[in-house]
This record gives sequence, structure tokens and C-alpha cells, in this order.
Amino acid sequence: MAGVLLWVVCPKGNATAFLSLIPRSGNKPKKRSFNGVSAVSSAVANPARSSEERVYDVVLKQAALVKEQRGRKALDLEKRDEKTDEFSAWDVLNEAYDRCGEVCAEYAKTFYLGTLLMTPERRRAVWAIYVWCRRTDELVDGPNASHITPRALDRWEKRLDDLFEGRPYDMLDAALSDTVSKYPVDIQPFKDMIEGMRLDLVKSRYMNFDELYLYCYYVAGTVGLMSVPVMGIAPESKSSVESVYNAALDLGIANQLTNILRDVGEDARRGRVYLPQDELERFGLSDDDIFRGQVTDRWRNFMKDQIKRARMFFDEAEKGVSELNSASRWPVWASLLLYRQILDAIEENDYNNFSKRAYVGKVKKFASLPVAYGRALMGTSKLI
Repeated sequence: MAGVLLWVVCPKGNATAFLSLIPRSGNKPKKRSFNGVSAVSSAVANPARSSEERVYDVVLKQAALVKEQRGRKALDLEKRDEKTDEFSAWDVLNEAYDRCGEVCAEYAKTFYLGTLLMTPERRRAVWAIYVWCRRTDELVDGPNASHITPRALDRWEKRLDDLFEGRPYDMLDAALSDTVSKYPVDIQPFKDMIEGMRLDLVKSRYMNFDELYLYCYYVAGTVGLMSVPVMGIAPESKSSVESVYNAALDLGIANQLTNILRDVGEDARRGRVYLPQDELERFGLSDDDIFRGQVTDRWRNFMKDQIKRARMFFDEAEKGVSELNSASRWPVWASLLLYRQILDAIEENDYNNFSKRAYVGKVKKFASLPVAYGRALMGTSKLI
């Protein structure tokens, strides 16, 4: 998996000890098309519903949580309950959040810099989500990936259930447990990410884009649904909650499609092809062509189509970034602009993603940051 985001599942161990330290509708998704080809084809498991429609159910559920919180008296997320005298508990949580920030700073430097503009509470919560995603991804992509079994993922999911119930297993779990207790974050996107890890254990081919879309949602689109409740929607936004969540979902899909296109050669060396089989066939290509790693006119034409689709999802994502809370926009804009440039780099490499890795150089990265900051300062749009 060309994943989103260190540690293997550990026994429950000190769960009880950590518990004692914690203070106690929208429009239907549109079918997208390019070059006359539908972006969503036949459904994976239910022929009556596409993957995009099934994922939209999760979007609606998450959006409902946000609306429910809006309907209640607004929570003051910037203040702690001064009545509690459990100072040791807060000390542990502060240390946990600080560790999450260190991990984010080490593995996602640009994004980390952007989070420093957020309010302290939102910043720490985003760090906690990032670390959980990274730990989850490392289960199947890390140094111990060869030893991971479906049962290990089942244990990781049980651990997720426990931390949502306020029973964290370790310090890093405690940070996320605290986060989900304060923000309208639904557990389903987290469970769906684990489902994406299960897919990587058993599946190495995707017959069409509908199958690939669902996989991209599992491993990356979920991140947007986890993060938006923390980042917040601008109070002045006139857009529906569902439309903002759809844009966040599209950014995750766009990022993962970009990962896939960048890592074709790397994945092929592991026997994996994360490209729609029916579209390869339409361009006169097969897995054998990918394993040979030769850049031909057929391959260039195929890649042009794939890049066009990824850019389409970036375009859809842009419509929602400006609807986020003003203090949360910069890291998201930075991520979007930098990832889009990876597609440019693939083109600059003459579509050779077999032996050349497309990357954005430091000069371009630094040049993108003020552009991202400028866009973050702009007001909300009229996303419907």
C-alpha cells in the first residue's frame, strides 16, 4: 500500500492504569466523468449501489454528528474544566499530545508547520489523529508487516473500540481517546481505515475504478472525515456540512490516487497493481507491461487519463478547503498544492513511474507555502 501514513498491536496490558489517568441530508453524490468515461462504475458488493454512494452514507452520518453538536450549546474547546484536581491526569495527557506532535513533526514536516497556526486544542487533536493513522498504516506497511495477520487487525479494531469508550491502552491511545471525547468524531472512518489494511492483506488487484475508489476511501478518504470535525467549519460558511465533508473526502481520494500513480514501479516490485484492470485493458495494457516497466505511447496515454482523474478530485477538494475554520486552512491547502505537484513531476519524468520516483523538490515546496497561506487567508466560497 502506498499509504497515508509505528508500532504493532500490543497486549492490553496497562489499560486499567491508563483509564484511571483520564478525567472523565444533503444532496446525493454526483457521478463524475472524464473523456466520456464514468468515474464510478459497477458496485463492488451491491450491484444496485456504487462505492461512492455507499461511502456517502458515512459522510451523512459524520455530518449529522456535527449538526447535532451545533444544535447544542457550543462547547468551549479552548478551556479545561478548572474544577478537576486530577493534575497528574492532565500531565499524562499533555505528555501524550506532545509525543504525538513530535511524531507528526518527524514524519509530516510541512503539515506539522501548518498545524502550528491552529488553536492549541485543535492542533493537538489533529496530531493525535495523525499518529493513530500512522500507527494503523504501519501495521501493513512497516517493518513488522510480514507478521501481521487478520487476527492482529481484529485486535487493533477492538483496541479502537476501547479507546472510543474511554479505555486507552497506552499513552498515544490516551491522546486520541481524549480527542474523540471532545469533538463530534464518528468511529466509522477509523474502522474503515482498518478495513483498508485488511484489503492489503488479501487483495493486490482492482478490477475497475469503483473497487479502487472504495480502497482509496478506506486508506485515505477516511482521514478527511476524521479531521474535519476537529479542524472545524468556518462560522460564516454558507455551505452545507455534507458538501464540506465531500470535499474533504475528495482530497483524500486525490492524495491516494496520486500515491498510487507515483508508486507504480515500487508496488509492482511487490507484486501489486493498484490500477483499474479494465482501464489498463482498454488502453491495450496488462500487468505484464507494468512488470516490464517500459514507457510506451500506450502507457503515456493511460497515465494521462489517470492523472486527469486525480486532478479532477483535487479540483473538487479545493471547493471545500475555504469552508474550513480560518485557522485550519493552511495545512490543508499546503497538502493539496504539494500533492498536486507530484502529478506534474510524473509528467516531467515522461510518465516513467517505473524507475523514477516523482517528487517535489525543496525549492518548490517552500515556494508553495506562501501560496497556500495566501489562499488560507481568503474567505469562504459558495460551495453548495
